[in-house]
Amino acid sequence: MATAYIVDAVRTAGGRRGGKLAGVHPVDLGAAVYDAIADRNDFDTSKIDDVITGCVSQGGEQTMDLGRNAVLASKLPDSIPAVTIDRQCGSSQQAMMFAAQAVMSGTQDIVLASGIESMTRVPMGSVATLFMKEGLGNYKSPRLEEKYPGIMFSQFMGAEMIVKKHGFTKDDLDAFALESHRRARVATEAGLFGNEIVAIEVETPEGPQRHTVDEGIRFDATLESIAGVKILQEGGTITAATSSQICDGASAALIVSEQALKDHGLTPRARIHHISVTAGDPIIMLEEPLFATEKALKKAGLRIEDIDAYEVNEAFAPVPLAWLKYLGADHARLNQHGGAIALGHPLGASGTKLMATLLGVLDATGGKYGLQTMCEGGGQANVTIVERL
Repeated sequence: MATAYIVDAVRTAGGRRGGKLAGVHPVDLGAAVYDAIADRNDFDTSKIDDVITGCVSQGGEQTMDLGRNAVLASKLPDSIPAVTIDRQCGSSQQAMMFAAQAVMSGTQDIVLASGIESMTRVPMGSVATLFMKEGLGNYKSPRLEEKYPGIMFSQFMGAEMIVKKHGFTKDDLDAFALESHRRARVATEAGLFGNEIVAIEVETPEGPQRHTVDEGIRFDATLESIAGVKILQEGGTITAATSSQICDGASAALIVSEQALKDHGLTPRARIHHISVTAGDPIIMLEEPLFATEKALKKAGLRIEDIDAYEVNEAFAPVPLAWLKYLGADHARLNQHGGAIALGHPLGASGTKLMATLLGVLDATGGKYGLQTMCEGGGQANVTIVERL
């Protein structure tokens, strides 16, 4: 089977809800990262076989095949096709995996995987709630209701279930959140995000600016300030401070074959070593990365000790905490430049966003193997293992 390589991966700096990226149409966010891939890599972009774009909230400005519209708005040739997919928070990680599968099968040589999500302009859940308000039905069918009576699948409920199941306290969650901000601050101040972030021109009250710093990082965060945030659910432990931040952003990764490397003189940053996706309990929902990672390592013939850096999406603090505990993993290797609690979680864009950061971590530390996993709606999880070259 052919090998799939990652030549490049980029992302925008995260924008807070109503923040610096709020004035940018999601199509144009996508076009910006597509342009960056074209500008940073010297090859004939007309040879891109396909663009696969992850997006969760496919409504309003993010509908009518968002990925294709971003191609049309970019400097890429109009001849390049695109498709938009939804595997919830793993959407653009799945886009990378579909791209890798296309290359590994030999059917395509150059595929651009990407993700786009403006959570300001197309709010989370709005594509369901707006239809319900108009009397146009609910995603939960009669047969689904019969199988899961009275259950509204909730990520918040799932996160609280993980806290109880794994015996975490609110203090554990608060401490983890503080560390996420600390690591993000250190990485930012050291310029470690410089190679992955695409500058976006934005309008501010002070005039035009280039948005290059993740807006969600609390540079002055303290344990006291995090601990003082109100609990989201009575009797629970999760707060906004121990949850991923609502975020606007886009990201992209260029996936190619060995033949494309030779034909276009491209230099790969990493080889895709393993890809897999699993599903489990849709109620606790967010726990699946634990079991998905265990299965992926076994299939790949690796141990957790062999992995030099891991990116586990910080949807809620108990998710990576449970992952660490279950796998006996080293916290020092987890989300080394901070995670979604500090940097934001732009839903469908987070998969390729995390890959851009993972490659940066491997470059900074000289690590060989990196692993990325994401908890997803419906109790699903993607796992991607890469080898830095």
